[in-house]
Amino acid sequence: MTSVAAPGMVHAKAPGKINVFLKVGALLGDGYHDVAIAYQAVSLYEEVRVYPADDFSVVVSGTVELSRVPVDGSNIAIRAARLLAARTGYRGGAHIEIGKHVPVTGGMGGGSADAAATLLACDALWGTELPREEMLSLASELGSDVPFAFTGGTAIGTGRGDQLSPALAQGQFQWVLVVADFGLSTPAVYSELDRHRDRHSQDIFPAQAQPFVDTNVLQALRAGDPHQLAETLYNDLQAPALHLEPSLASVLELGEQNGALAGIISGSGPTIAFLTADLDNALELQIALSAARLNVVRVTGPVHGARLVNQ
Repeated sequence: MTSVAAPGMVHAKAPGKINVFLKVGALLGDGYHDVAIAYQAVSLYEEVRVYPADDFSVVVSGTVELSRVPVDGSNIAIRAARLLAARTGYRGGAHIEIGKHVPVTGGMGGGSADAAATLLACDALWGTELPREEMLSLASELGSDVPFAFTGGTAIGTGRGDQLSPALAQGQFQWVLVVADFGLSTPAVYSELDRHRDRHSQDIFPAQAQPFVDTNVLQALRAGDPHQLAETLYNDLQAPALHLEPSLASVLELGEQNGALAGIISGSGPTIAFLTADLDNALELQIALSAARLNVVRVTGPVHGARLVNQ
C-alpha cells in the first residue's frame, strides 16, 4: 500500500463502533468468553499521524478526557507499530500523534481504532505493503475489536469478536451518543456479568458456549429500518454495567422519554447509544439531552473502516 500523504508523514483515521447486538457465551476454562456481536462503525473517528523516527513514541491530544490513556510502550498504537515492524523486518521506528475523539474506556473501541489506523499509517510510511489478510492477522493479535476497526461498515463478530463476516446493511442509521465523564473497565464488567449469572443461576437459562446473533437483527440491518432495529438491540453487558454504575439507568430513561426509539449501552459502557427514527429526531434528541447538561455527540453509521487521509 502506498502513501497518499505528504512526504515524511502519513495521516490515517479509523472509526469508533457501536455494538447493536452483543451476546456473551459461558465463561470458558481460560477465563475468557466467546461472543456474538453485530458491529456498526460510526462517524466518530480517531486521527493518527505517523512520522519517521529511530525509535517509537506517542503523544496524545483530543476532545475527550485523556488521563487514562498511556503514553509509554503499553499504548496500543506503539504496540501496533512495533508488531508491524517485527512482522516485516522494518528496522526503524515511528513517532505517533493521536487525536482522540472516541470516548476512552467508553465501550466504543477507541483504542482499537488507534491500533488499526496506526497499522495502516505505518505500513504506508514504511512502504512495507503487507497484504490485507496479514494486516488483519496483526489486528487480531492486538485486540478483539481491532479487525473491525480496520474493516468498518457493518459486520458480525464471533469467537472473541475478531472472526468477522460482513453483514448487509442498507441506508444510514442516526445515533445520538451520551458520553460519560468516567470509564468502565471491560474486565470488570465481564466479571460482574459472571457474578450476575451465578447469583441468578436458578432464574435464568445457562449461557451458551457459542452464542449467535439473532436473525431479526440481521433482517433489520438488511432492511435499513431503524424501528425494526430498535426492537432487536441487545447487550448482555448492559445489566452488569448498570449494576456497577446505576446512574446510567436514568440516562437511558431520559433518552427514551425524549423520542429515542431505543437506547443501549455500547459494549462494556459507559457510553450510551440512542437510535432515532431520522435526522430530525436525532437533532431534537441531541438538543434535549444537551439541555440536561449531558455530553452528547450525534453520529451516523455505518461508515468505512481505517483509511489513509489526503493532506
